Amino acid sequence: MPLQPLNENRSQVSNAVASIRAALMSAFGLGTLMVVNLVQTLSLLIKPFSGGAFRKINRACANSWWGMCVSGAQRLNGGKFLVTGADIPVRESAIIVSNHQQMPDIPTIMAFAKSKKRLGDLKFFVKDVLKWVPGIGWGMLFLDCVFVKRNWSSDADHILKTFSTLVDNEVPVWLVSFVEGTRARLHKIEASREFALSRGLEPLEHVLMPRTKGFAATVQGLREHVTVVYDFTIGYEEGVPTLWQYIKGSVCRIHLHVRRFPVEELPTLEEDVRQWLLDRWTEKDHLLDRFYEQGTFPQEALPQEMAV
Repeated sequence: MPLQPLNENRSQVSNAVASIRAALMSAFGLGTLMVVNLVQTLSLLIKPFSGGAFRKINRACANSWWGMCVSGAQRLNGGKFLVTGADIPVRESAIIVSNHQQMPDIPTIMAFAKSKKRLGDLKFFVKDVLKWVPGIGWGMLFLDCVFVKRNWSSDADHILKTFSTLVDNEVPVWLVSFVEGTRARLHKIEASREFALSRGLEPLEHVLMPRTKGFAATVQGLREHVTVVYDFTIGYEEGVPTLWQYIKGSVCRIHLHVRRFPVEELPTLEEDVRQWLLDRWTEKDHLLDRFYEQGTFPQEALPQEMAV
């Protein structure tokens, strides 16, 4: 089952100091994000004349602001994350699937993307309501992120149109999908297990059953554009932290296990692609089972320790 929330073990004084530092860092980040939003809005003046220049400006905005957040956390918090698994090259275009436990999953992926020269090329499947949120939501509107309402019949046309934009304009991409659809919680795991049993599927202990239809459509829509599918498995040692705990520096180390699957090795039929994802999620559940027992993921490649 998923870990319990992280229990901070620090004095009231050190916790207060960390909270003040985190609040100042957050205020600075939000202030600079408003400036980035302004630059992104002004880039609309260029879009009618050059879509390529428009996308380059917004890529630079994402790379700069996300890079500032990643570097700031690395320098102020002093935590580490341990990367194991496949040794992937820089600048591949990829579809990324990952388990999802809490918001620090996202800066973990961003830090790894930065090390592979793909930070500004990150794009996410995100809830449709976020596009109305100043800062993060507005910024993602300019980055060809995929806004979804969790209803394939209403999302399909918009999603396929976004894929066409990426393909037609040869946009480099790391497209991140948390295919479980939501963050894993104990009651959601239990509901997911009941669903699996009702469908004759193997129930999972540590992750939710993935939503396979959207993944299959993503593979089919981007098969000629991306090179690989990356499967990320994120593990926390002492409990699952909130974003605030991450910003405060309460997380000592995060584990990221990477598996790499060339797109040409994936099945071509939709039902087979959906089953492929289910098989990967069963393997992911076993990986997490091992992680919670031994404290490490398998080290098929040399582990890389990086700053959180």
